[in-house]
Formats: sequence, C-alpha cells, structure tokens
Amino acid sequence: MLGYMLTDIAEVNGLNWHIRTAGTHVVEGSAMSSRTRDALLRVDGLGEHHYGTHRSRQLALVDVSWADAVLASEANHVRYVRTHFGDAAKSVSLGQFLREAPLDVGFDEQVQFVASLEPLDYFDVADPAGKDQAAYDECATLLWEMAQAFAALVAEEPL
Repeated sequence: MLGYMLTDIAEVNGLNWHIRTAGTHVVEGSAMSSRTRDALLRVDGLGEHHYGTHRSRQLALVDVSWADAVLASEANHVRYVRTHFGDAAKSVSLGQFLREAPLDVGFDEQVQFVASLEPLDYFDVADPAGKDQAAYDECATLLWEMAQAFAALVAEEPL
C-alpha cells in the first residue's frame, strides 16, 4: 500500500522520487489481494493506479543496494532487512522515522539517524493480513496519513 501511496504523491506533486516495492515475506508473483485493492480505492485523495497489474516481489540485495532508504511499516521488517542484507543505514520504520527523524538535517542524515536506533514495535502499522475489510481500510487510512506526513518532511529531497 505504501509504495502506491508514495508513487501517487510523487506524481501529483512532480517530485523526483524513484520508488520500488518489495516485501520481506511474499509469495513471488502473487496479485494484490482484493481487500488491499478495495482499501486503496477507498482512500480519499489517492489517485487510481493499475492495481490489477501488481505482482508481489521479494526484497533482494539489488533493491537494498539501489535504495537511498528502505521504508518499512513494522520493526520486524527493519530487522529482516538488517539481518539479511546488513545495510542498517538504509532501513527504517516509517512510523519511527516520522516521530524521531531530526528536522534540521537532510534526508540522508535523517535516515542514518533513525537507522542507528533500535527499531521499536511501538511504531508499527498493524498488518491487516487475515483480517476483515475494515482492518484493511483502517491500515490504508493510517498509511495514507503517514505517507503525506513523510512527503511533507522530505518533499524537496530526491528519493
């Protein structure tokens, strides 16, 4: 969800962000679930994308190497990236980034600072997998708010 949201924000605002989406525990090539698609379609202000063309991709070293930052929605995702790819300076929880990134430095320094912290479950966005549509809708609404806050913090920075 977050990747679609950040892509939409970048397109609407003419930001020079380059975004890839990948997961830490995916079934490679799976289509987006109908609950995820429906939740995204219900988010007020989010543009429509070609959700039917989405296919899950497992995060790989090439993605981590390419990225300026790896944004995750859960501390366990950050731990996964750090354990499997060792590049802790790029992997941060979005919630922790929003609350703990220093405001008086550039994006790279913000990422480095938050990545130096222990990822905390307190900042997690609950995964709606296996739950009802209301849980997916709630997750999408929260992520949309967080994506907009993230954009406000770093809009001048290329991603």
